[in-house]
Amino acid sequence: MAPSAVDAFNNDHQYGPVKIEQEINCISDHDFGRNDYVPNNAAKIAKEMIGAALQKHIKSVNPSECEAGEEDAFFVADIGEVYRQHMRWKKNLPRVTPHYAIKCNPDPVVLQLLATLGAGFDCASKAEIEQVLKIGVDPSRIIYAQPCKTKSYLRYTAKQNVRQMTFDNTDELYKVKELCPEAELYLRILTDDSASLCRLSNKFGASMENTQELLELAKELDLNIAGVAFHVGSGATDTAAFVKAVTDARDVFDRAKALGFAPHTLDVGGGFVSETFEETADVLNMALEAHMPSSIRIIAEPGRYYTSSAFTLACNVIARRTVEDRETGEKSYMLYLNDGVYGNFSSIIFDHQHPIPQILSTSRKQNNYNYDLSSSTESLTDSGYTSASEDTNSTDPSIGGKAITYSIWGPTCDGIDCISEQWKSAQTVDVGDWLYFEDMGAYTKCSATKFNGFTDKHETIYVSSEAGASAVLGF
Repeated sequence: MAPSAVDAFNNDHQYGPVKIEQEINCISDHDFGRNDYVPNNAAKIAKEMIGAALQKHIKSVNPSECEAGEEDAFFVADIGEVYRQHMRWKKNLPRVTPHYAIKCNPDPVVLQLLATLGAGFDCASKAEIEQVLKIGVDPSRIIYAQPCKTKSYLRYTAKQNVRQMTFDNTDELYKVKELCPEAELYLRILTDDSASLCRLSNKFGASMENTQELLELAKELDLNIAGVAFHVGSGATDTAAFVKAVTDARDVFDRAKALGFAPHTLDVGGGFVSETFEETADVLNMALEAHMPSSIRIIAEPGRYYTSSAFTLACNVIARRTVEDRETGEKSYMLYLNDGVYGNFSSIIFDHQHPIPQILSTSRKQNNYNYDLSSSTESLTDSGYTSASEDTNSTDPSIGGKAITYSIWGPTCDGIDCISEQWKSAQTVDVGDWLYFEDMGAYTKCSATKFNGFTDKHETIYVSSEAGASAVLGF
């Protein structure tokens, strides 16, 4: 039986229409994640399912004849990857309950999956809290992890019975006393985030010198200090930062207890990176074992860890410009895509990412995934998978076997809208061809804009390479 697309949510959702590619033959359910924990064929099968969805979609679009917008960039999301990451988390950090940072990617299917799996949620605004509550999440599973809150949002939070929240200054305590005196407050402390991809300590976190003053004021105001929070920065690479932060948190716990508080929760924040997750988990586990008794509840705020590798973005080449070096006579090309840094490539600016283009389809080679679109679902796992970056022996006779140099640009009229200043490929890419970009699930569509009149709503097609995820979501 061939894959079929069915509507899972209303197509007017704020992040664009969604589709589910319903798969019968999913990878068998297991408790493993990436790297050495992934069965050898798991990544291959997931790639094939993504490739099948990509090829099926672009085959249905003819840029030369389609209606305006039908050839827009689109995502394929493997919900099975999010599921594997959750199982990987449970295996390596069994004591730590993840509260997914939805600012990273507020995708409705991701939220539903994680909610059903028992995760909590890190929210920073009324809209984020509202989105989580609407899918049936209990307020006790939400932490309002915004040290400096808008008053009207805080009033809304209090009405919704969301009690857990962070703070790092005296003014915030007075605000909480006025609007939400029953709050469970987590004092966010300053950390060393110098080795992180995105630093946060220059904006949030109380210095250790100021924590005593804050604790004493909270006592004077008869507020509840329920715990301590920290964040070592998004995309952290220095595991020692976690150790120092846990040590400092224990010091604050002890001083809070001395004042008569009964703190019960430590929030270790985010910063978890998939590539170094096991190493980070080992270090964090040892720090927690050394400094936090088993009676203390531990939560975290992972974001990119869950979604980065689960989303693949496909873009259409809408224009091409030839550039010739007058001295050497060599030609290069400027490719213009229908998505750019003001859209789903906002991660280039805001998240310091460097997306790598790969060829999905050209007029000379329709299928760079080498996936047979006429094959049945049953034969899907036997399909081959290659990409432009892996196909090192391919050459284009029109250039004598030499790699072609491209620069890749977005569709807006702003010169900053550059996706890649230089990219080399052995294949000729022309107008109407398709490129794809992997690892596009973190800080991409959530920060897309409508600059220059281009859409910020891009279709997401879902596949599931895990039977567990399919069962949870009813795929």
